[in-house]
Amino acid sequence: MRLLVLGGTEFAGRAVVEAALGRGWEVTVFHRGRHGAPKGVRTLLGDRTAPDGLAALDEDPGEWDVVVDTWSSAPRAVRDSARLLRGRAGRYVYVSSCSVYDWAPPAGYTERAPVVEGASADADLTDYARDKRGGELAAVDAFGADRSLLVRAGLILGPYENVGRLPWWLDRMARGGPVLAPGPRDLPLQYVDVRDLAEWILGAAERGLSGPYNLISPQGHATMGELLETCAGVTGGAAELRWTAPEVILEAGIAPWTQLPVWVPPGSDLHDALHSADVSRAVAAGLRCRPVAETVADTWAWLKDIGTAPQRPDRTVKGLDPQVEAKVLGTPQGV
Repeated sequence: MRLLVLGGTEFAGRAVVEAALGRGWEVTVFHRGRHGAPKGVRTLLGDRTAPDGLAALDEDPGEWDVVVDTWSSAPRAVRDSARLLRGRAGRYVYVSSCSVYDWAPPAGYTERAPVVEGASADADLTDYARDKRGGELAAVDAFGADRSLLVRAGLILGPYENVGRLPWWLDRMARGGPVLAPGPRDLPLQYVDVRDLAEWILGAAERGLSGPYNLISPQGHATMGELLETCAGVTGGAAELRWTAPEVILEAGIAPWTQLPVWVPPGSDLHDALHSADVSRAVAAGLRCRPVAETVADTWAWLKDIGTAPQRPDRTVKGLDPQVEAKVLGTPQGV
């Protein structure tokens, strides 16, 4: 298989590249050159937001079996890339998001749930949900419903994460001391290891799948307790988890999802939307999810190797201020 990845140097795109190389695929990466591409790929440089930014791709004579695009900004960049490539690639895979569903989708929502209104393939930067939906529309417009695959990912964790969720928890556990652990301990989570996401994408491309797929683990693949206890264990066990009721956390003004990454209170619209999707279609199409212990251990090994986790400038900084944590826990000072 001949693969073109638009991006391919960070997080999801990089995982797709490495998985494809592991399968012996021929891989071309088109990116801005801000980060090094994995060894073994052919590189084309360009900035999709700049005038003539696709020139290197336009002038290249290459043809590909599949294109994977992880773009999450102005949809017109997906539109321009997809239109350029529609005669030179067999299939266009757009890594979208479950955020495209009209807020707030009920627990158990499928790919048939209503999507946000007002999105356009021709739009400049708007908001995340409409940008991702606009990217979907651009892919389908250029490649048609039968040659486009829309991967509606949920929470993505694993090595190379540049959003700051699992890395924050791992760094917090490594500091040790009393840790505010948001309850309940058995709260079911949905996420996907970025490497499982990548493998599913490549397998789906090989099989010629099309249309939208919710791409996250089945609900309860892990719990909040399993996630945080594993984080505490792999970092050396110096952290003391103090499980705290959701009501106490919310009354303290702590924001779910951002200040306490991954966590949202049970019974809320947030939990239904972020941790309760129906993923039976993706599972039937081959989605396999590795144990949470493997995701956490491999992410910690990667963090120790690089020192400091990367942070996308277009994403909010995650984590809880130590003084706020100490106040809620009633400890004399933050750790």
